[in-house]
Amino acid sequence: MEMSIFSLHLSRWFIFFKAQMAFFTSEYECKLDTKGRLVLPAKIKTNLPEVSTTELVIRKGFEPNLIVYPMLEYKKIHAKIAALSEFNAEQRKLKRNFFRSIAQVELDSAGRILIPKTMLAHAQIDKEAILIGMGNYVEMWNPGVFAEHQIEDPEEYSELAQKFLDE
Repeated sequence: MEMSIFSLHLSRWFIFFKAQMAFFTSEYECKLDTKGRLVLPAKIKTNLPEVSTTELVIRKGFEPNLIVYPMLEYKKIHAKIAALSEFNAEQRKLKRNFFRSIAQVELDSAGRILIPKTMLAHAQIDKEAILIGMGNYVEMWNPGVFAEHQIEDPEEYSELAQKFLDE
C-alpha cells in the first residue's frame, strides 16, 4: 500500500514537472518556406511544457540570432523586465529595447511558426536555420553565422567548462 501512495505522489510530481519545465538540447537543421514559416522539429515540440504547447515568444538575440521561449519560460523573464522602474533611465532603456524585440507566435496545425520578417533580418536567416536547444529555450541561427560563433579549439572548450562548471 505504501508503494502505491509513493507511486501516486511521484507520478503527480512528474506531471507537474512536465507541465512546468522545458528541456531542449541538440542541434536541428531546418528550412523556412517562402512565407517565413518554420516547422518545429518533433523533439522540440515534444519538450514544450504542456501549459504552453502552442504559444511561443521569439526575441531578437544579443548576437545575430533569435531566441525562442515557451510562453511559460518567457513569463519568468517578462516578470523581471516588467518590474524594472520607469523612473530609472537605464532600466527604462533596457525595458524599452527588450519589449520591442519580442513577438508572440503560435504553432499552426502543421506545427509551424511564422517568424516576423524583421526578426529574420536581425538573424540574417533566409531559407535555412539551425536550432540549438539551450535548456529552457532554443536559439535560432543562420547556419553560416552560427559557424562563426562556434568554439573550434577543444582546449578553449575545456577551459570554459572548467571556469564555469568546476566546483
